[in-house]
Amino acid sequence: MSVSGGDGSYHLVYYCSGHGYGHATRVSAFARHLLSLERRPAVYIVSSAPKQVFADSVATGAIYRNADIDPVIVQPLAYRVDRQKSVEILRAFLQKKDRKVTEESQWLKEIRADCVLSDAAFLGCLAAHNAGIPSVLITNFSFDSVYSFLSTPFIDAPPTPETDVFNSLPAPLTMSLPPDTPISEGTLAPLVDEILTGFRCADLLLRLPGAIPIPSFSVTPGLPSPSWVDLNRRTFTEGVVMHLKEPLSSHDLNPSLDFPGQYKPKPLPRMAVSAPLLVRSPSPSVYTAEGRRRVLNIVGIPPYLHDSDKTKILIVSFGGQVFHKPSSRIHSRSPSRVSTPGAFASAMTKSFNGIPREIPMSKPSDLSKEYFPDPDRIAAALRSAALSDTPPASLMGSPGLPPPKPVTMARTSSLKIPGAPPVMVPMSPPSKTSVTQGIPTLNTIPPSPVLTRDARAQDSFPGWSSSAELEDEMEEDFPSLLPDETWIAIVCGVSKEWGKENGEELPPGFYVAPRDIYMPDLTAVADVLLGKLGYGTVSECVDACTPFVYVPRPLFIEEHGLRLLLDSEGVGVELSRGCYERGEWADAVLEAYMRGKEAKARKRQEGETGKRREEGSEMARGLLDWLDLWKAGTRDARAPGDVGIQKDAEETGHVTN
Repeated sequence: MSVSGGDGSYHLVYYCSGHGYGHATRVSAFARHLLSLERRPAVYIVSSAPKQVFADSVATGAIYRNADIDPVIVQPLAYRVDRQKSVEILRAFLQKKDRKVTEESQWLKEIRADCVLSDAAFLGCLAAHNAGIPSVLITNFSFDSVYSFLSTPFIDAPPTPETDVFNSLPAPLTMSLPPDTPISEGTLAPLVDEILTGFRCADLLLRLPGAIPIPSFSVTPGLPSPSWVDLNRRTFTEGVVMHLKEPLSSHDLNPSLDFPGQYKPKPLPRMAVSAPLLVRSPSPSVYTAEGRRRVLNIVGIPPYLHDSDKTKILIVSFGGQVFHKPSSRIHSRSPSRVSTPGAFASAMTKSFNGIPREIPMSKPSDLSKEYFPDPDRIAAALRSAALSDTPPASLMGSPGLPPPKPVTMARTSSLKIPGAPPVMVPMSPPSKTSVTQGIPTLNTIPPSPVLTRDARAQDSFPGWSSSAELEDEMEEDFPSLLPDETWIAIVCGVSKEWGKENGEELPPGFYVAPRDIYMPDLTAVADVLLGKLGYGTVSECVDACTPFVYVPRPLFIEEHGLRLLLDSEGVGVELSRGCYERGEWADAVLEAYMRGKEAKARKRQEGETGKRREEGSEMARGLLDWLDLWKAGTRDARAPGDVGIQKDAEETGHVTN
């Protein structure tokens, strides 16, 4: 099938990696820039990502084709990498690589493709090479370095399951994850080399912001990529940071790979240039009061919460991950910023028998050996629904010890994200009733028939805290998702039925965004966004001046480039995995808000300027100009769209052919 690009213009084929939505959002954005030109090319998008993620560019005229054109990194959690399965999938893909290259190159000839664009699928570059046409790599990273990084000695240990001794804690932290084991460099090297060779076929690199080294173009730094990272600081080494800050015109580039013998020699030297931020722009009206109301009405937020001066908005988005409803109502705010999974565990680690100490609750035997004669008996007793103020006979013994503090067996619920550990939070704050009634008393001496529990404890052990004091202590340990009552949260990727089944409701202050909501508009109205580090989310946060609270992905090396981008052009606050899973979001959210609120206020005042569209259109025109030069066979190549290098490639002396 051949589709005219109009006025005899070019046929461009855009290969898009199916790994994550960041690739798709920027491919769709650049495809729209190309299709908006007066000199309109035909644009094909080839990807294993679903057609709907390219909806805006398809509506503009892009032609979508689904195809398995790249392996994927396996992520059992939103921020965890399964090294072994990732390598298995890569190895299986490489076994059929040659056949796929032949099929794709034949298809490129059939549609009379003039050029291949790739983000960042090495198969597209290989297919273009076999078809004798140029290819352009448009990305901020390449997968050769991602797979190479699977040999890093850094161990991404899974969350340590809290042993469910007390049976009141749900089991979200007991998720089954394989141990993280580095893949040997010797195993990875030949596999990574095949990917690198594919990217070496590309003739032009348009390097996007948030970049990491691209070893298929720049000679240094070379692979293996673990050498780029300081493991102690979990950041790029100073040398790598300096490399990324240098103009690309100063880099020594790897030479071109010649076309197969039946084709003419490549007419232009290899080039690498800096590109602008490819990002979907928000609707111009979103920064007006009417536009803000429109977006919030779509979400279903009541009008009294629309005023940006009175209501702050947190967006929770993990880039395509799907939320499930919580099992029950969840308390979303509290005065505390510190918590452990469940108030009971929190109190136990703070003090037991009135003696401040740390007790590793993940090992019940450690607790039992020191305080109880039989760990099986305490576990069984605490699982009994009949526990009350009267101490069970199974817990009697060990005379002479002061009575332990009564503690709240706080019921908990969770926000569950498929592929990511749930957020565990108590359903409601502790009250005097919950402290004084229906709780186990872990006494080791018989109760007195005369004194109350608190009075008995004070008489026997001066350090004992009363129920009221305990209540205050428990409230201080209550987890906090949102900073205070002026905040609401909008959760993305969730069914509208989430939290509304079986008569249940959403957590207070939480709302669900429709699945088809335009994320750039939602990001623009937000005061803070919480999610995982990915190009799509980072770019939209930078564009909208929305502070970003991110949960790190330590085994995905692209993260380091995105952190640098946030440091230079936005606001990024790291939220540890543990704090995320325990529902301790409020401090990080508030810090991000305070650091970014002035820039956010300026952006709201400034509104949508169209700057990104202008940059993208200029980049698109420059790409076609470069292709003109390629077609004409001239070596007088200039940087596409004037987006990074002003001098001729040959004048720089840093490109080779």
